[in-house]
Amino acid sequence: MLRAMSDPEDVLVVFTDGACSGNPGPGGWGWATETGIEGSGSEPHSTNQRMEVWAVLDALQTLLPKHAGPIRVVSDSTYVVNCFRDQWWKGWMSRGWKNSQKQPVANQDLWKPLVALYRDAMTMGHDRVTFQWVKGHSGNRMNDRVDALAVAAALSQSARSVTGLSEDDSNETEGTHDSYVHESLPPEDSGSPESDRALTLF
Repeated sequence: MLRAMSDPEDVLVVFTDGACSGNPGPGGWGWATETGIEGSGSEPHSTNQRMEVWAVLDALQTLLPKHAGPIRVVSDSTYVVNCFRDQWWKGWMSRGWKNSQKQPVANQDLWKPLVALYRDAMTMGHDRVTFQWVKGHSGNRMNDRVDALAVAAALSQSARSVTGLSEDDSNETEGTHDSYVHESLPPEDSGSPESDRALTLF
């Protein structure tokens, strides 16, 4: 597991990923923890970036009510990591949900609830939710696992599913929204489609 040396013992690390065939095209998302909790789902007309955001949103909606300690989201998407690490969301909100190029921020239907969830979580402490980048397709076991979940969901167009929770916890999640490693990160999203990595995953 990727772990910062200062991580508290009760940190829950969740890996997330998105996939899309054609981009735009049928999409899928997936997330997983090393404690055995996994989630996945799909959208028939989507993009890679959209699925990356959806994976994080669903993971936090599911895990925040169940885990009182810190949660670290590990993603291979700079689109996701930069938004929180570099606080793009503050600029988006101050400009009325426009990016630095004065264009409407893409995927606002996902970003707005995700940012709201993040802001609420941060009232519990600055480390309640943190983000870390991991290089995709580099042999990381958990990154490979969520990639497989996302690709499978995109191919099958399966309904949202969460496994590894108790039966009561699984029922409660139904109906929710259908030292660190750094890379050389690009400037703020300019509005050009899917700029953060190769997009056709299968």
